Amino acid sequence: MAVAIKKTRITGGIDMTPMIDVMFQLLIFFIVATRLDKEQQEHELKVQLPTASEAKPLTAKPEEILVTIDKTGQFQINGRLSRLLELEQRLLSAAANNPGRQIVRIRADQDAQHKFVVAVMNACNKAGIGDYRIDTQMPGK
Repeated sequence: MAVAIKKTRITGGIDMTPMIDVMFQLLIFFIVATRLDKEQQEHELKVQLPTASEAKPLTAKPEEILVTIDKTGQFQINGRLSRLLELEQRLLSAAANNPGRQIVRIRADQDAQHKFVVAVMNACNKAGIGDYRIDTQMPGK
C-alpha cells in the first residue's frame, strides 16, 4: 500500500518585527531625553565652581533646593531666576513643608562676592533650615 507524502516548503527565519519595534522605541527615547537635557542646560547660569580637595559626594539624594549664584550676584532657584526676597519666601514655605528635612545646596561662582553667599545662608537660617551645603568641585575638573 502506497502512502502519499506531501512535500511542502518549510520557511525558516526569525521574525524581525519585534526587534524593529524595540529599536524604534529606543530611538524615540534617546531623542526625547537629549532634547530635555539641552533645554535644561540652556536655562542655567554659567558659573565656574571653586575647587575643594576634601569635598565628598552625596550618597543619597534627599529632597533639596538648588540655589545658584553667578559672579554678578544673580540668584537662580532650581533653574529659575529670582530675587533674594523671593528666595526667602520659597525657603520659608519649603521649611514648613519639610520640617527638619529640607536641604539647600548653594552653587556660587568662584568670582561671586561673598556677601551673596552669606545672604543665601542668612535666608536659610531665617527659614529655620540648618542643612545648607556649598558646592565645590575637585581640583582638575
